[in-house]
Amino acid sequence: MKIAVVGTGAVGQVMSKRLSELGHRVFMGTRNVEQSRKRKESDAWGTPGIGSWIEDHPNIDLVTFKEAAEKGEDLLIFGISGMAALDALDQIGKDLLRDKIMIDISNPLDFSKGFPPSLSLCNTESLGEKIQNSYPDLKVVKTLNSISSPIMANPKLIEGDHVVFLCGNDLNAKAKVSTLLQSLGWKQDNIIDLGDITNARGTEMLLPLWIRLMGKYQSPMFNINVVKAPVLSPGA
Repeated sequence: MKIAVVGTGAVGQVMSKRLSELGHRVFMGTRNVEQSRKRKESDAWGTPGIGSWIEDHPNIDLVTFKEAAEKGEDLLIFGISGMAALDALDQIGKDLLRDKIMIDISNPLDFSKGFPPSLSLCNTESLGEKIQNSYPDLKVVKTLNSISSPIMANPKLIEGDHVVFLCGNDLNAKAKVSTLLQSLGWKQDNIIDLGDITNARGTEMLLPLWIRLMGKYQSPMFNINVVKAPVLSPGA
């Protein structure tokens, strides 16, 4: 497939590399290609500067947001920080986003008051819903947003069963995203479809818990599993 990955941080780098390894043609979107190529130093989280990273991955094309959406005909993976999400989509424009399937990995994290961040949207709205409402012809599928980037692309880094949630309004879009997740290594039984895009409220509200767990374990290499009780027969 021809896939656009919007965002050059940890999520964008990990997903672009993995998708390229799986044989997909990847177009990585950034606001300004020239400025991005000048960023060589790693950030405070240890994510390599995109300028040095892209030099090691010549088979991945670094282009503008708009060019990525144009060339990534089959799918768009959205890994932009939540506070910049709508601005990035505005740069792409409604025409290019019409009828496109988009995996939304963004979260509405607000760092304005320091760490740990709060959620700028929650309870009665989510960033996934806000994106879907702003771009009604875009097929938004919220998934992978409550998992660290290495595990997103390779769930086998954790032994045993653990789950990934997804939600969205378009059944065919969710089916295509589920197939992609399975190609990354997610077991079909561990992909939990929560329903329509309003369920992004729940998956985005996992982030405050995720951040505290990362602090507890001093590592992002964990995930959540859902264990159900056996269904008992009537009268049991």
